[in-house]
Amino acid sequence: MQKLWLRITFSFLLLMSIALLVSGFFIADKVKDTYMDLKKDQLYEMAQLTVRAINTGTDSEVRLQEQVKELSKTITSRITVIDRDGHVLADSEDNPSAMENHADRPEVRQIIKSGKDSGISIRYSKTLGYNMMYVTIPMIEGDQVKGVVRTSLSLEKVEQAIEHLTATLTFVLFTAMLLTTIVGVRMAKGIAKPIEEMITVSERLKDKDYSARVRMQPKGELGRLANAINVLAASLKSQMEQIQENEQQLMGVLTYMKSGVLLVDKDGRILLANRAMGDMLGLEPETLKGKLHVEVGKSADLSRLIDQCLLEGKEIRDEIQFYFPDERILDAHLAPYVGKRNELKGIVAVLHDITDIRRLEKMRSEFVANVSHELKTPITSVKGFAETLLDGAMDDEELLHDFLNIIHKESVRLHRLINDILHLSKIEQHLVTPIVEEVNVTEVIRNVAETIRKEVKTKGLELELPDNTNVWVEGERDRIQQIILNLVSNAVVYTPEGGKISVSVSERENEVDIRVQDNGIGISKKDLPRIFERFYRVDKARARDSGGTGLGLAIVKHLIESHHGSIKVESEEGEGTIFTVTLPKKQANM
Repeated sequence: MQKLWLRITFSFLLLMSIALLVSGFFIADKVKDTYMDLKKDQLYEMAQLTVRAINTGTDSEVRLQEQVKELSKTITSRITVIDRDGHVLADSEDNPSAMENHADRPEVRQIIKSGKDSGISIRYSKTLGYNMMYVTIPMIEGDQVKGVVRTSLSLEKVEQAIEHLTATLTFVLFTAMLLTTIVGVRMAKGIAKPIEEMITVSERLKDKDYSARVRMQPKGELGRLANAINVLAASLKSQMEQIQENEQQLMGVLTYMKSGVLLVDKDGRILLANRAMGDMLGLEPETLKGKLHVEVGKSADLSRLIDQCLLEGKEIRDEIQFYFPDERILDAHLAPYVGKRNELKGIVAVLHDITDIRRLEKMRSEFVANVSHELKTPITSVKGFAETLLDGAMDDEELLHDFLNIIHKESVRLHRLINDILHLSKIEQHLVTPIVEEVNVTEVIRNVAETIRKEVKTKGLELELPDNTNVWVEGERDRIQQIILNLVSNAVVYTPEGGKISVSVSERENEVDIRVQDNGIGISKKDLPRIFERFYRVDKARARDSGGTGLGLAIVKHLIESHHGSIKVESEEGEGTIFTVTLPKKQANM
């Protein structure tokens, strides 16, 4: 693209050239006309002087010739006297008799034939080789035109003067053009450089380079324009930084939101999706942009709600399900977003994962049902046997003793169940303040073995314990003992007579593993994920007969978590079960 200062200079020079040329031609033509008018007036005056000085009626041709020659001595003009028929009577520079008839000369014809007061003609003289100016006036006697007096002047010097004037004028015009060019270039650069810099700054601003500034500070309106551009650039930079900060804040919020956010335009194409939405759809959020929602959506319900919201332009809230990549229950809230003119631009969909809430609600419902069922059994037994005794069975001492034993057993079971429920509730709500101390895990295991030794002996089980090496962890002794007691008690219950139970301890740098293994009935794969749920029993009949409440493993899990530990279970049905409890040696905070 041509430089701006070149375009300004070219336009300025073109305009000045036209103005100077027009002015030069006008001045030259005006000077020429003025000079020619001056010479014409001079010749006219000489012609009038000649007419007054001669007398064609009384003077002979010889005398007339002498008078004409005498008059021409004092002037630079040629004088010719011509009669009415065109014959030359006298001439200041030639022999009249040798001269041809002048009747056909334009300046003579203008007077004799046209009757004008004067005549003038400018023509090229073949004899002399240059242009001549001729002026004629009539010679009148009475009312008759007797002849013509003609004065003439060579235009050679006039033309030379005009040529000199033209050359001088050309030089002046050339000099003026040269000066105009120099001034024009300087002026054009003075105007164009700031403008070009402003254009460059504007283009950099367009390309989002908000550090661009106009460094030149011209005066006048250009200076004000440069300052305005700098102010605009600073304002744009500030606004863009604010927009970027707001965008980063928004993206930070969207990125770490647990709820999925989806922005869809009015054509159904995805404009934005956060990380949570990508996780819900099993895709990377960046890959969703520009695609139709029906292409990437894994739920027909979601696509239906999006289309419905785009069609109706109203807020919609509903509960939908995803089956891929995982089965989830989602609370979907869709709302349209509109432009300045209230036209629909698209919709925003926010999806809350309520799978855990629904699962907890289901667990709560099952818990209530299980508690009711577990309480109902001993209460029904107590109530039934009490009513039987009241109806007369108490008179039979043997029967009375059996029924009271049953009532006592069921009341103990009921008491244990209520205590376990309250204990589990306190653990979950962190109402029990733990007392952190150094606990010898080996010693705790041996204490547990003493506690259950009677049951082990009764079933003829082999109980293998770790050696006497001391292994220490930080925690609450009673809670750790309860963890081991519950696991070992379960092993005793679910291991058949003559079986084997092994309890071992292994120590690592920062953790201790407690391993309880039996060769009992084992746990099926379908039951493994649920064994830590409240009231869940692998063998419900045997567990209830053993006096279990179904809360033991749930309590164990919460006690381990309160010690910042973990529990892992491995089992094969019919081959036995291995529980591995991992506890940290040091408790950071309990």
